[in-house]
Amino acid sequence: MVTVRYFAAAAEAAGCEEESVAAATIGELQDVVIARHGASLARVLGRCALIVGGERGRPETPLQSEAVVDVLPPFAGG
Repeated sequence: MVTVRYFAAAAEAAGCEEESVAAATIGELQDVVIARHGASLARVLGRCALIVGGERGRPETPLQSEAVVDVLPPFAGG
């Protein structure tokens, strides 16, 4: 299982800060969490960076079991 950690608007849209997901790739993970949490999370995910092992993931990025994926929406700076 992959641990997904949601931050800021992503946590609000998902209704949780963390959950476990069975997924082999980032793309599969996105499909699973959108099916669980619906359109509001889908909208937020489109603007988020999904970080795996300190690197930004792409839909084809493979996920090892026990991986941690951080879902980071854009942050305002200033």
